[in-house]
Amino acid sequence: MPHPPATPPSRYAALTRGQLAVVVPELLLIGQLIDRSGMAWCISAFGREQMARIAIEEWAASSPIYTRRMQRALGYAPEVPGKGDVPTIFKGLQLDIGAPPQFMDFRYTVHDRWNGEFHLDHCGALMDVEPMGEDYVRSMCHDIEDPTFDATAVATNPKAQVRPIHRPPRRPADRHPHCAWTVIIDESHPEVRGIPLLAENERSRAATLELAPIDPADDGLADYSGPLLGDLDFAAFSRSALARIADEVCLQMHLLNRAFTLAVAERAADAGELLRIRRKQLVGIAGIAAERLARALDLPDGAEGATRLLALHPLLNPAAYVDADMDGGGIVVRPSPAHEDSAWISLCGPDWTPPLQAIVRAVDPHLDVEATGTAEEWRLTVVRRDHPAPEPNEVAVVRFSTGSAFSFEPRRSLPITPV
Repeated sequence: MPHPPATPPSRYAALTRGQLAVVVPELLLIGQLIDRSGMAWCISAFGREQMARIAIEEWAASSPIYTRRMQRALGYAPEVPGKGDVPTIFKGLQLDIGAPPQFMDFRYTVHDRWNGEFHLDHCGALMDVEPMGEDYVRSMCHDIEDPTFDATAVATNPKAQVRPIHRPPRRPADRHPHCAWTVIIDESHPEVRGIPLLAENERSRAATLELAPIDPADDGLADYSGPLLGDLDFAAFSRSALARIADEVCLQMHLLNRAFTLAVAERAADAGELLRIRRKQLVGIAGIAAERLARALDLPDGAEGATRLLALHPLLNPAAYVDADMDGGGIVVRPSPAHEDSAWISLCGPDWTPPLQAIVRAVDPHLDVEATGTAEEWRLTVVRRDHPAPEPNEVAVVRFSTGSAFSFEPRRSLPITPV
């Protein structure tokens, strides 16, 4: 019998363990910034209230899928599906693009397996929306958070409830911590159920994609089966584990984007409006993501640095999802599971290259791309122009977020014990 095709190795495996420990939190923050790109155009097209509904649907239709994926990948999934505890929920938040470390500075308290609390010492999302006024704060901290926190918890235990102790709008204006919540699992609670779009997203290739397993013999932690930690020390994980985490985080982005597409499609006037919003979202996040990754890894100038950046960008990862070969001057893209899901890469090609331009120009604004081939299979070459290109408006929109220039700081990783 023919053997099934081998799972392609992670492109992130080309990085050192130290580089990966830097890249993983960057990818988590990049995932959070997807909304800073997409929601601006949803407000413009549909208004604030419909933007909030889209945000609810995109997170509720993606986070249960990717939360379970990360549980399985890092060995902390509940022994009985759907019967996980509070520490398991908190571990998931630490590896969730909805709660990137430090930018969304979750602090956890565990009373026992079924009762806990968290508060946010810093909420980057709040810092982004407070200048927009109280209506936007209420949309995020009330309308969006209530259903999406429960949707995240349902991945671990449908009897979990996440409820506010206090939350913005802040009274007084400088109230600290920014918000606080209880997490209680009780068999008497009504069971939380997934929204209809979740079932549709569960049928995607991203939801069931097989990735290369973590090598348990590699130096460092191969899983997160130990105690809950106050701050994850990514440097403690093995190179193999970090490469898998990076790939999983990229899949989180693709699952979120697919749910975003499904939600926008229900509101767009026609296919043209849907395509316009999707393209604007992609250009914005492509440019900011490239800028953060290039800076974090101190990539070299020129075509070499740009090609390395393309190889590490979420648009083209994980390798098992996006079929692409890298060479010194560019990439070759072929049909892949990502195309079947109508993921970001399916928007790109010889007829439309702005997100790829935004990526290479994060290395040098003089760089450009040229694409040849068909919509299904094409080659991209990095070239240099005489004059620098201006920053796209879509990237400037995402730069409004404090996350675009956010800096991570060293943290000690201490276990959390019940109090």
